[in-house]
Formats: sequence, structure tokens, C-alpha cells
Amino acid sequence: MLRAQLARCMVSMATRACVSQDGAGSAAGGPVEAAIRAKLEQALSPEVLELRNESGGHAVPAGSETHFRVAVVSSRFEGMSPLQRHRLVHAALSEELAGPVHALAIQAKTPAQWRENPQLDTSPPCLGGSKKTRGTS
Repeated sequence: MLRAQLARCMVSMATRACVSQDGAGSAAGGPVEAAIRAKLEQALSPEVLELRNESGGHAVPAGSETHFRVAVVSSRFEGMSPLQRHRLVHAALSEELAGPVHALAIQAKTPAQWRENPQLDTSPPCLGGSKKTRGTS
């Protein structure tokens, strides 16, 4: 499945964005996702932008747009530390991060780094609840 996603991503490089996938692998996209995509496109001019709404794997209502994973490949990241790259992404998405987005996992890579490992990481399963109450009766 990742190879199929990568193939779609490579084909869509001409349009500079990859198809977003929900947990079931189908194309998805609500207003928050669209805003994230547009703002990252404008701020970073990415060669690859892969966005996944992972909200369905968390304890949120169906159709939520609260948990995302993004891979952003941009030459703007050249010479920057990972922290500086994340700050650029956070700055572009400050409105979403202050509001509807609860979690954002970021892979911010240069084009050379992406060529070495061209895939979007996966998040671990949500354990739900608070760490303080987990494992107690």
C-alpha cells in the first residue's frame, strides 16, 4: 500500500501535493485538511506534501479533523535543523494548531533526504485516556 501511495505521490509531484489518506486508505478531505494543505503550499512551496488525517484512530467523533501527520519536502529546509523546520510548519499552521488541530506529527525533509527515505511514517495506535489513569482501576 505504501508503494502505491508513493507512486501516486511521485505522479502528483507535478501538482506538488499527494493524495491525503484516511485510516482506511480512501481519499479524504475536510475544511481543516484543505486549510492545512493550502497554507503549507503557500508557505513552503513543497516538492512533496503528503497529508494524512489520523483522527479516526483516536477517541474523537467520526469525521473529526483533529489529528494529522504530514510529510513536507521543501528546499526551504536546506541548512535548517529539525527544530527550525518544525517551527516553520508551526508558524504556517498557527491558526489550526490554536483551534481544531490537537496533534500534528511532522516529517520535514529536504529533497535529498526524501529521496533516501520517501515514505510517510505511521503513528502508533492511540491508547486513549490519560497516562495518569492508564493501568489503574
